[in-house]
Amino acid sequence: MSIIVWIIIGGLAGWAGGAIMKQEGGLVRNIVVGIIGALVGGFIMSLFGAQGFTGFNLWSFVVALLGSIVFIAIVNFLTRRAA
Repeated sequence: MSIIVWIIIGGLAGWAGGAIMKQEGGLVRNIVVGIIGALVGGFIMSLFGAQGFTGFNLWSFVVALLGSIVFIAIVNFLTRRAA
């Protein structure tokens, strides 16, 4: 799978996840959050026996979006507890 696909899907999922969680960020932050989200989402889907990130398709976007939301929620929880 191409790194370009990870960047495109990651950027879109990171942007959408940030919008849902009301987090602001730039392009690089959205891409990083989306790529980490794809990894987190893939892990979550594997726990349920489903496929994770499979390429440039709607399912991969949904997996990355779910993972991005979970990742942002965890980061928010940890940073609020530390403050």
